[in-house]
Amino acid sequence: MGDLFESKEDHGKLGASESPCSDNPCSDSPSGAALSVGNVPQGVLGIGTDIIECDRIAQMMQKHGETFIQRVFTAEEIDYCSRHRTADQHYAGRWAAKEAVLKVLGTGWAKGIQWTDVEVVRDVSGAPSIRLRNRAAEIAAERGIREVLISISHCKAFATAFAVGVR
Repeated sequence: MGDLFESKEDHGKLGASESPCSDNPCSDSPSGAALSVGNVPQGVLGIGTDIIECDRIAQMMQKHGETFIQRVFTAEEIDYCSRHRTADQHYAGRWAAKEAVLKVLGTGWAKGIQWTDVEVVRDVSGAPSIRLRNRAAEIAAERGIREVLISISHCKAFATAFAVGVR
């Protein structure tokens, strides 16, 4: 990636005490002014984010009931979310994660992808991770994406997710 700044003139506009990476161990410059992140950017093949109002998911659940839940979420996701008092927030977080992953894949809900082709599961530590199946897994493989990293947050009003597709 090289220098963080467009030109050496831009570099001079930032005082030494303001260097964004002076303490960055990845810096390739003795002064710490240049940012080098090695192969990480080359390994990132896509990013995606989404935010949704939790009330929107709650309304869909009330209006369409089990039909909505079964169509959008896998059995494992349903089991996890339904165990929580604030199930709508957990469902909303998984909805946002699915949307963010589709942005990573660059497809949206097209090309034969079903809602349940993107699943949020929990790893051993309890952190969310993504399991792709069927057409979503095929598209990821075609694009060289071996893993999708995910971060999910929610509160009473909103749920959000950020996904990164990596080699």
